[in-house]
Amino acid sequence: MADVLKILLIILGILTIYVSYWLLAEALFPKLVERASHQYRRPVTISLMGLGVAVVPVVLGLLFSKMPNPLAKVTGLTLIAVPILLGLVGSAGFTLRIGAGLSSPADAAQPWRRVLRGGIVLVCAFLLPIVGWFVLPIWVLVSGLGALVCCLRERSETEKPTPANFVPTPEAAG
Repeated sequence: MADVLKILLIILGILTIYVSYWLLAEALFPKLVERASHQYRRPVTISLMGLGVAVVPVVLGLLFSKMPNPLAKVTGLTLIAVPILLGLVGSAGFTLRIGAGLSSPADAAQPWRRVLRGGIVLVCAFLLPIVGWFVLPIWVLVSGLGALVCCLRERSETEKPTPANFVPTPEAAG
């Protein structure tokens, strides 16, 4: 009985951590999470983008973590942890998208509840054997990383000055 309870509490703890990171991302970066939720209109594109961005740091992280040098091990673990954390921030947009489909009258006063509802539904889907344990969590992180990269790329493209809104400085004019 103690072993079953131990495993159950570990699983509940991991699922709670997912929801906590999604709520943290919503609290700290609400506009970014909103933009990431719009990226999920193209799930294949953002998944491929996330996979392309994640492969190099994860492979390098695994190689570094096998080295006997402690600094290399820390560097390797950092190279693995950063894409995971960025994927969690981006996947908060996915939970927002799910939660927006489960709308409530309280959403106007407390918009973070959409992320909470979507996160609870998503972690419940993680309980499905095999697909929910391995495929879905990895896809959520990879697509979240892709959504975040697409958001940041779109933002940097829209912030570039165009000839219509470019105002030269006095130094450039003279």
